[in-house]
Amino acid sequence: MTSSSAAPARPAPAGPGTSSLDLAGLPGLSEAEASARLEQEGGNELPEQKKRTLLAIAIEVAREPMFLMLVAAGSLYLFMGEPADAAMLLSFVLVVMAITVIQERRTERALDALRDLSSPRALVIRDGVHRRIPGREVARGDLIVLAEGDRVPADGLLRRGINLAADESLLTGESVPVRKAPSAAAVALDPPGGDDLPSVFSGTLVTAGQGIVEVLATGPRSQLGRIGKALQQVEPEPTPLQRETGRLVRTFALVGLAACAVVVVAYALTRGGAAQAWKEGLLAGIAMAMATLPEEFPVVLTVFLALGAWRISRSNVLTRRMPAIETLGAATVLCVDKTGTLTQNQMTLRRLAVSGASIDLAGLESPLAGDFHGLLENAILASRRDPFDPMERALQAAGGRLLADSDHLHPGWSLAREYPLTPSLLAVSQAWQTGSADEVVIASKGAPEAIADLCHLPPAARASLTLEVAALASSGLRVLGVARGSARLPGLPTEHHDLELEFVGLLGLEDPLRPTVPAAVAECRAAGVRVVMITGDYPATAQSIARQAGLPDCETVITGPELDRMSDEELARRIGGVQVFARVVPEQKLRLVNALKANREVVAMTGDGVNDAPALKAAHIGIAMGGRGTDVAREAASLVLLDDDFSSIVAAVRLGRRIFDNIKKAIAFILAVHVPIAGLSMLPVFFAGWPLLLLPVHIVFLELIIDPACSLIFEAEDAEADVMRRPPRRPDERLFSRRTIGLAVLQGLSVLAVCVGVFLLARVGHTTDAARALTFATLVVAFVVIILVNRSWTRSLVAMLRVPNAALRWVVGGTTILLAVVLFVPVAQRILHFAPLHPGDLLLSVAAGLACVLWTEALKRRPRRGDTTALAV
Repeated sequence: MTSSSAAPARPAPAGPGTSSLDLAGLPGLSEAEASARLEQEGGNELPEQKKRTLLAIAIEVAREPMFLMLVAAGSLYLFMGEPADAAMLLSFVLVVMAITVIQERRTERALDALRDLSSPRALVIRDGVHRRIPGREVARGDLIVLAEGDRVPADGLLRRGINLAADESLLTGESVPVRKAPSAAAVALDPPGGDDLPSVFSGTLVTAGQGIVEVLATGPRSQLGRIGKALQQVEPEPTPLQRETGRLVRTFALVGLAACAVVVVAYALTRGGAAQAWKEGLLAGIAMAMATLPEEFPVVLTVFLALGAWRISRSNVLTRRMPAIETLGAATVLCVDKTGTLTQNQMTLRRLAVSGASIDLAGLESPLAGDFHGLLENAILASRRDPFDPMERALQAAGGRLLADSDHLHPGWSLAREYPLTPSLLAVSQAWQTGSADEVVIASKGAPEAIADLCHLPPAARASLTLEVAALASSGLRVLGVARGSARLPGLPTEHHDLELEFVGLLGLEDPLRPTVPAAVAECRAAGVRVVMITGDYPATAQSIARQAGLPDCETVITGPELDRMSDEELARRIGGVQVFARVVPEQKLRLVNALKANREVVAMTGDGVNDAPALKAAHIGIAMGGRGTDVAREAASLVLLDDDFSSIVAAVRLGRRIFDNIKKAIAFILAVHVPIAGLSMLPVFFAGWPLLLLPVHIVFLELIIDPACSLIFEAEDAEADVMRRPPRRPDERLFSRRTIGLAVLQGLSVLAVCVGVFLLARVGHTTDAARALTFATLVVAFVVIILVNRSWTRSLVAMLRVPNAALRWVVGGTTILLAVVLFVPVAQRILHFAPLHPGDLLLSVAAGLACVLWTEALKRRPRRGDTTALAV
């Protein structure tokens, strides 16, 4: 009686009746047959993936450019006799290796979770005898006895059953149980989902009834098994940041080695080629290599992502794959599953309709009025007292809230008879003894058309009912009809159709939207992130939730069967304009994610069921629900929402963008400071009369400023004000744009020019060591100024001084103290080849260091469109 576009009304499955399951003529397999099939086909569990050894993992990690960079830099420090610095860098080797091992183990745990879920204990019939065996020992052809509350151990066909219903949301995403109809003739499994089919599936839960199932598929051949295979075959892609870092590391390594060789040879030849010149040239070459090998790159990535994982955990998001934090800031499409992600995965009674009048129960706490009491009262009487079914549980919850302390709840009544639901009559009736002589009260609920049939409504009343049902169903509600009647115990009819019933009204149930979802979706839209809903539910229900959530243009829906008829080219063409996909099965979710990726979208996928695991792993960022999600979904995902709150995704997106912005600030700082270091290391090589300005010991000192500055100060910076009001960065956006590199190099050249000028000025009237000390002090001051200037490219240096940053105080304070020590303590002066300076000299170096990069403040007053990060594109 509902419209074709609406979700069909479905009654709650009935509780057990007086009938019992007929087991006659069902001997099942013999033990010998079962053993032979297990031997031939394998056990009812997923095959274990061959686990890589730690040595294999170590070899794979050793090929990573980031790893090679850390090892090379650490070895260089060892060669220079700096074991402390070498130990610090080489310790990051262990961090990189630990991250890779964690990723490897995560995949194995996902498969283990699938294997455990697919292997519950099972009650089988073998040689005519009931036996309880481990799920892994179930064989194809076994007969399984299922009852309410059982987990189905294998895929099969229902041969005999009484009112069997199963929760298949694990595979379909639909929260309402589906009815099962026994069939002796069926030979093949149907797709999951859909009522009155004989197919049952491994891992699903029996919510009502009982039955006998013939097993058709076990282990890797089951629906769960196919998902496990898909999960094995999906390989996570390296993030853009990882790819670009690899290119940078290789480039700088080659440049550093080439520069080292050039400096050694040039220095020696310009000084006559004597042995001493070659030794000094080798020292200059090592300093040059250190200046051009920015070992801070991998440190920055490791520290930023590790601290980012810690920060995001404070927003109830657990990070399982750290690079995904940065990638989330670039997400252009967020694919969400309806059930349990946008909705609460908990059926709720939403509307009551009686005689053309209706009431919305959302937020209603006051007592019900008029006939609505009787509607809810009879709906509860037609349900089990301790139900498994989610709709009956919703009715019980509503009764406890709205009928408490009233005489409309009847805990003292006893069940006299149950009239169970059948495929030909989708309704259940229960007759209750009231304790008053032989009086019996009858309550019925079910599909509205079935209740209308039981009540023998005239055509006009049925037509009116059809319109009312269609109106409720178009709002995405599950619609049930309710009727009531009375009888005397001796004359209680035996046939369902012989009951004398009066139509009471309609119930509208829904899986409600999470209250935080609309605001979260709105913020995603403001940030340029498109939200797409992919669900196994009916189109009308999906559209209703999409409208409530605030998704735009949700009138167009593509269903699973339509997807099957589409080519990849047609899907890629249409997917950009569709926000809602309904009746989608797991394989299609994976196909949708791949189609979006083929359109150069950066895809984030949320989900909570086994059905979501392959898509979670295939997406650039997989986000699992931690509370309601399965182990499989959590293990396959990059991020886990610990509180299952969709709005936490917004916080994660914001943090991802902040991290990328701050990484750009840190990398720009690294580029800027290495220019003067490299220049001051190389220039003396080509001028025979110049002494070496920077020795390895000086560069080690400078690293004490650079490392904490780039890894602590910039990491701790808050997000720019417009971080969630700008579109996602382009997928092909480079970490180092031409503008980024250009401005960083200009900052570095400005510092280099000022330092060279200070050195040339200091050579007049000063010793070589004094000129070197003055140049070094200017360089250190300039580094501090670069830090202050680059903290923000939307706010001035003065404004940023009022923005707290605990790391900044420690780094600047520590730098000032260390600089004072090396400039004024005689022992430190000798180690660094410095000479004492006069106060006037210090004022010169401070003034020069302050002035050399302040020109960049002028650029902040006229930012280019889109400039919101350090040296932004």
